[in-house]
Parts: sequence; structure tokens; C-alpha cells
Amino acid sequence: MGRKNLTDKRRKEIIKSFYKVAKKIGLENASIAKVADEMGISNGLVMHYFKTRDDLLIGLNEYILERHLNIVSSKEFGEINSEERLISFIESLFSRKWNRYFDDGVFYSCYALVYRKSDFKISFKRYLESLHEVLRSKLYEARENNVIANTDIEEATEIIFALIDGGYYYLGLFKEEETAYKKQVQLYVSYAMQLLKTG
Repeated sequence: MGRKNLTDKRRKEIIKSFYKVAKKIGLENASIAKVADEMGISNGLVMHYFKTRDDLLIGLNEYILERHLNIVSSKEFGEINSEERLISFIESLFSRKWNRYFDDGVFYSCYALVYRKSDFKISFKRYLESLHEVLRSKLYEARENNVIANTDIEEATEIIFALIDGGYYYLGLFKEEETAYKKQVQLYVSYAMQLLKTG
């Protein structure tokens, strides 16, 4: 048990260092050697935990998921039992605060890998499915609490997730304080709420 915990801890440290290096110099330039340099350890020690760079990329993807799930599963939203809480939850999904938890440049570099690496594509798909599940469960909760009228939660989840995914990408071109940014977020949230309010 103790050895497994130590292994998990060491793997997490290496992944965090890989992320730090990728954030500084770009994911495409981040190598096992540069991670080892960042940590002040040997390449061999990194490779003891991650045999290849591809293994490290999968670990990084799991780290992204963990960080993002921490945001969307946050207790700050509480139970979705009012329209105000639902709006707050949906607004948070468009929020640039995600960038404070995980760098968008690294995230989108990871996303690009789904077109080049089949094992990474599988890992990234699991990541997106996990985020879908959080959104779906929150919408079911809102439906059970009579906050929304739409009974097709599966379809609503897919449409809202697509809106969030595309919207977040586009919103990256604006600063949070810009009027254009705020206007776009209001538009997306408004359409999501219209979808949820209709039966």
C-alpha cells in the first residue's frame, strides 16, 4: 500500500513538472529530458515511471481531467435547485477561470494530438465523456428539482456541451473584461437556458 502511494505521488510530481515545462516552452518541445532537468533528477528516473513520452502524455491528459472535474464538481454550486444556481453553473462552464486551473495553450496542444495518436484519442475521449457525465448529472438534478422543463436531458446535454466547447474556444480570443466577451457569454447562457426551459 505504501509503495503504491509513493509511486502515485512520484508519477503526479512528474506529470506536474511535464505540465510546467509544456506551459513554458510548448507541449511539442517538452521532452523527458527537459522534465528531468526541471525536477533535477535523471532521465532514467522519469522513465522508471513513464516508459515513453506517449505514456507521459496520457498521464498529462488524466491530470487535465482531474483539474477540470474539480471545477465542475465543485461544492460551490451546491444542489441545482433554483434557476439562479443553474445559471451560475452554466456561466461557470464558459468562464475563463478554467485557464487558472489548466493552461489553454497546453490543453489545445493536447487536443491536437487526438488526430495523430490513437491511444491519446481514446484517453481524450474518456476525458470528454467524464465532463459530459458531470453536466448530464447536474441537468438531471435540475430537472428533478423542477428548475427546467426539458425532459430530454440526454439531447440537451449534447447540445449544451457542444455550445460550451465551441464557445470556450472562441471566447479565448477575448479578454474577460471586454464587453464583447461578456456579450458572447450572455448569448450562450441565454440559448442554453431557452433550450432547458422548453419541454
